[in-house]
Amino acid sequence: MNDKLSLIKFSSEDCGTCHKMSHYDENVSKELGCEFISVMLQDTEQYRKFRKILLSKYPNKEGMGWPTYLLVEDALGDFSVLGEIKGGMPKGQFRDKLTAILSI
Repeated sequence: MNDKLSLIKFSSEDCGTCHKMSHYDENVSKELGCEFISVMLQDTEQYRKFRKILLSKYPNKEGMGWPTYLLVEDALGDFSVLGEIKGGMPKGQFRDKLTAILSI
């Protein structure tokens, strides 16, 4: 893989779990070598930039967790979704799930 891996977090300002996880998800992502991109659904400009990635996995947003993380190769180009993590969880479990996706 030559393109940079990005972990894109799709969340909402109204989601308490999303805010709680923001205390560690970016740090864990960077520790594991991924660019971290936070996309709040209320941030229209940022959402439009990464909307096609979210809709490739969730065309009508049904079944998403809050937050939903998508591990993506070449996020700003011809992206490829390599894996996902859905919903809130403790730091250790988040690290384990991201590590498992990265090792595939």
